Amino acid sequence: MNPKKLTFKNRKGLDLAAHLYEPLDQVPIYYAVFAHCFTCSQNFSAVKRISIALSQQGIAVLSFDFTGLGNSEGEFEESNFSSNITDLKDAADFLENTYQAPKMLVGHSLGGAAVLYASLDLPKVTAVVTIGAPAFPEHVTHLFTESLDQIEKLGSAEVKIGGRPFRISKEFVDDLNQKPLENLLKNLKKSLLIVHSPQDEIVGINNASELYHAARHPKSFVSLDGSDHMISKKEDSQYVGELISSWSKRYVLVDKKEGEKYLTDGNQVKVRLSGPGYTTEIKTPYHHMIADEPLEVGGNNLGPNPYDFLMASLGSCTAMTLKMYATRKKWDLKEVTVFLNHDKVHLNDSKNPNEKESKVSRFTRIIELEGI
Repeated sequence: MNPKKLTFKNRKGLDLAAHLYEPLDQVPIYYAVFAHCFTCSQNFSAVKRISIALSQQGIAVLSFDFTGLGNSEGEFEESNFSSNITDLKDAADFLENTYQAPKMLVGHSLGGAAVLYASLDLPKVTAVVTIGAPAFPEHVTHLFTESLDQIEKLGSAEVKIGGRPFRISKEFVDDLNQKPLENLLKNLKKSLLIVHSPQDEIVGINNASELYHAARHPKSFVSLDGSDHMISKKEDSQYVGELISSWSKRYVLVDKKEGEKYLTDGNQVKVRLSGPGYTTEIKTPYHHMIADEPLEVGGNNLGPNPYDFLMASLGSCTAMTLKMYATRKKWDLKEVTVFLNHDKVHLNDSKNPNEKESKVSRFTRIIELEGI
C-alpha cells in the first residue's frame, strides 16, 4: 500500500510533511493521528507498519514529521516538546478541515507523552494510545546526559542520538522539565491504552506503571513482551496495529448510523496490495480479509494464499449447496465436511496444452456427509 503524501501548515506557517494511510475502500470507520518517537520520522518502520495494520482494519491514519524532522520545514533546534504538542493539534485541525476530525491519537515514546497533552484540547478525540511512552517527558534527557552541562552553559549543544547529530537547546530541556503528566492524566477523561515492553531498555516498564496508576478509567495496559523500545520486529508492530484496532472497537465512539455508509455498496469486491510484500487486502460489502503468501516465498503469512481462498470458496459452496438441497428434501443432514487439495501440474501439462486432459492446476475434493 502506498500512502498518500500530504503537507499541511502548522500555526507558525511551516509546511509539515505527512502520509495518509487509507483503508481499501478509502471510506474509513474513523481517522487517527500517529505521533512518532523523539528524533524519528513518519518513515520509521514501526510507524509505517502500525499505520498499515490499522488501515487494514478500516482506520485511516495520518502520520507526520514534527517541525525540523524528516521532510518537514523548520529547525529541530528551535523546536521543543510544546511545539510537538501544537504540531499534533495542527495535524488534527488539518484532518478535520480536509477529511474528518480524528477520534484517536497514537503516540510512540515521547510522541506518546505528546498525544496525552494534545488530546486535552481535542474534544472529538475519544481514545488515546501510548506505546513505550515515558511517564515524565524529561526522561528523554538521559539520551544526552553527558551534554547537559554544555547545554546549560552555552545554551545549546550538538548531541548524537541513534548515531545522528542533533542540536539540542536549553529551551528544549527546560520545556521538558515543565511538563509533568500526573495531574494531566487525572483530568484526561478519554479512554487510554498503554502498550509497553518489559524488556524496554530506553524507557523502563515502570513508566507504564506510573501512567496507568495516574490515569482514570477506562484504561487498559498490554505488555508487549519480548519487544524492544523501537518495535523493530515486523511481527511486533503488526501485532500492535491489530491490538489497537481491536481495542478501539470498544473505546472509540463512532456514530452507528454514520458507520452504515462505510459499507461497500452492492456486490463489489475490492482487492489491493498492502505494503512492500505480497500482503493483500480484500474488502467485500460486509467483511474485510487478508491474503498473503508463506514466509518461505517472501510473504508475511498474515492470511491464506490465493489457492487456499479458492479452495475455501469451492468447499464452502459445496457444503452450502448440499445443505440447501437436503433442507428442500427434508433429509436429516447433520454435518457436511469437505476436504480439498491443490496440485500443480504445470510441467506435464505445458508439453501438451491443447489436449483435453491437460490441466495447469488440479483441485481434488472429498466430501463426508453425516445424518443421511
